[in-house]
Amino acid sequence: MSLTALDIQNWMVSQLGEQLGMEPDEIDVQEPLDTYGLDSAEAMILASKAEKLLGFDLPLNLLWLYPTIESLSERLAEEILEKSQQQDGDNRGLKLENNALDLNAEVVLDQSIDPLKVPLILQDEPESILVTGGTGFLGAFLIQELLHKSKADIYCLVRSSDAESGKNRLLQNLQRYQVWEEEYGSRIIPVIGDLSQPLLNLSPEKYNLLAAKIDTIYHSAALLNYVYPYSVMKAANVLGTQEILRLACEVKRKPVHYVSSVAIFESTAYTGKVVTEEDSFDEHQGIFLGYSQTKWVSEKLVKIASSRGLPVTIHRPPLIGGHSETGVSNTEDFICLMLKGCVQMKAFPDIDYWLDMSPVDYVSSSIVYLSQQPESFSKSFHLQHPQPIHLSQLVNWISTLGYDIETIPYEEWLNKLQTSACTPDNPLYTLKPFLLQRWTEEQLTATEIYMQARRPAEISCKQTLKALEGSDIVCPPLDAKLFGKYLSYLLQSGFLTAVS
Repeated sequence: MSLTALDIQNWMVSQLGEQLGMEPDEIDVQEPLDTYGLDSAEAMILASKAEKLLGFDLPLNLLWLYPTIESLSERLAEEILEKSQQQDGDNRGLKLENNALDLNAEVVLDQSIDPLKVPLILQDEPESILVTGGTGFLGAFLIQELLHKSKADIYCLVRSSDAESGKNRLLQNLQRYQVWEEEYGSRIIPVIGDLSQPLLNLSPEKYNLLAAKIDTIYHSAALLNYVYPYSVMKAANVLGTQEILRLACEVKRKPVHYVSSVAIFESTAYTGKVVTEEDSFDEHQGIFLGYSQTKWVSEKLVKIASSRGLPVTIHRPPLIGGHSETGVSNTEDFICLMLKGCVQMKAFPDIDYWLDMSPVDYVSSSIVYLSQQPESFSKSFHLQHPQPIHLSQLVNWISTLGYDIETIPYEEWLNKLQTSACTPDNPLYTLKPFLLQRWTEEQLTATEIYMQARRPAEISCKQTLKALEGSDIVCPPLDAKLFGKYLSYLLQSGFLTAVS
C-alpha cells in the first residue's frame, strides 16, 4: 500500500465529516479531534474503518497521542512505510504507543501549597463540606451519607453553565441512583467550577470565599477511562488533586478525605505479596493503565501534603458494585459492561480472576464514618471486599437464570470478542481497545494483567475492619442474594434483557 500522509488526511476528513454530518471544509486538520465531540463509540467506528483501509490494527490511544488529523495521518504514513520495508510481512498492527513515563518525576506538589501558613481549625461538626465527584456514582452516595450523618451544607463542585443547571445535574444524578430526598434539597449547593483548571476555574473573589467557607473536603472526583493515556487524564486527576490540596491550605487548614484506589498496587513488585494499609507504595513499574497511573501520582501528592501538615485520610476502594439493598448499579462501569457484553456474546472467558468489588453503600458509609474519627488522620483504608469470590461463581449464578452462556478458553474468547462485538450495541465494542491491546513486552492483554497470577496475594483490609468495629457498618457477602438484587435492577432498568 502506498498511501501518503495527505491521502490518509483527506480520507479521514471525508470519513469524519460523514460520521458527524459536517462538510469537509468545516474540519480543521490541525484541531484536536475531541474538538468535534468525538465520543468513544464514534472513535471506535473511525478506527475500525481506518484498520480496513490500512490493513493493520490500530491502538485507540493513537487518537490521543496524535490528537489532530494532520499528526495522526503523518504517524500512520510512517507506519505504512515501515511495514513496506519489513521482510517478514508482519501485519499484526502497531505496537501500543507508550512514551516512556517516569511517574516519580510526576510527583511534584507546588511548594506554595503550605498548610502551616494558615491556622488549623478542626470542627467536630463541620458546617460546610465540599464534595467533588457529586455527579458520579460513588459521589451520589457520598452526598446522601453526608446529608444523613452531618448537619452541614454540602457544596458540590460541578461543571455547568450556571448554578441552576449545575444543581439540576446534581439532583438528576441523585434521582438516577434513587437517593434523592426532597427534604435535603436546600442543603445541596452547587459550586460552578472545573477541577482541571487553576483555582478550580473560579474567580479570585469566589475562590477566597469558598476557601473561607469550607470546613472539610471530600475529594472523590476522577476521570475514569480505560483507553486514555496518563497525559490526557493528568489535568483532571493529578492537577485537579493539587488544586484541591491548594484550596485546603487557603484561609484556614481544612481536612481532605481523599478517595484513591487499590490500583496504586498494580505494580508487579507486589505480585504474590500481602499489602496492608500501612505499607508504602513506592513501586510503579508495571502500572500500565493511564487511570491507575494518575491515581498513583495523585495519592503521592496527598501524602506530601500530609507530611507538610495537612490533615488527610485516604480511602482505597476497588471496583465498586451496586447498592446492597436496592441493587441500583452504575451501568456505565466496567463490571456491568463486561457482564452485558459477555451475555450478548454468550461466552465468558475462563480466567483466574477474583472479584473483590464492594457495594457502593459499604464504600460510602465507610468513608464518611472513618473520616469522622479523629484517630483516622494520616491513615489509609482499604475498602475492597474482605471475602472476594471467583469469576466462575458469578458465571454460575447467571447461568441459573436461564442465560445461554458458556465459559471458553481465554484466547478463544478474545477471538470471539473480535468477531462478535463489532457494533456499538454491544457494550464491549468501545472497550475492545482496552481488552484486545497487548500492553506489555510479554504481549499481555489488560485482562491477563489483572489475573491473580500478577496481583498481590492479598490487599489486606484487617486494619480497616478493626477501625469500623465501633460502627454498624458491615460489608455484605458477595452471594447469590446480593447478585440477585443487582441482576433484578439491571433487568428492571432495561440494561439487561430477560430470558424469553
